[in-house]
Amino acid sequence: MLTQPFAPVFDESSRVLVLGSFPSVKSRENGFYYGHPRNRFWAVIAAMHGCKTPSAVDEKLALLHECGIALWDVIESCEITGSSDSSVRSETAADIPALLLKTGITRVYCNGALAHSLYEKHIAPACGIHAVRLPSTSPANAAFDLGRLLSEWRAIL
Repeated sequence: MLTQPFAPVFDESSRVLVLGSFPSVKSRENGFYYGHPRNRFWAVIAAMHGCKTPSAVDEKLALLHECGIALWDVIESCEITGSSDSSVRSETAADIPALLLKTGITRVYCNGALAHSLYEKHIAPACGIHAVRLPSTSPANAAFDLGRLLSEWRAIL
């Protein structure tokens, strides 16, 4: 059983919450969200806000805070093989309703299908806020190039 290694990222300027499913092996190795070098999350967020893609954790934090984006994952703990969302079993949901109450965030977006389905199953009934499913920024989602991802992800603006 693996446990979420990262705390949620938020502050008083957070307007929206973006949720992934669970950190990949590379993210866990690199010590921060979306740490796989081919994951397009940071490139998408930076491009939407006219910034250069951050590389260091402090730059990523600054970008999120400047853009009013809170970031976390739906899963607090689970059994998972490698980084495969399809292998997730025995998941426990993170306490997202508590975060929503602390921040006043009313718009939630999910990075990919698993994050969305688990949010709607475990979290939406408890807080009454439904999430918008966005296409995954994972390198496994080869059907979406950066331009197509950007087009879809602009919904959070």
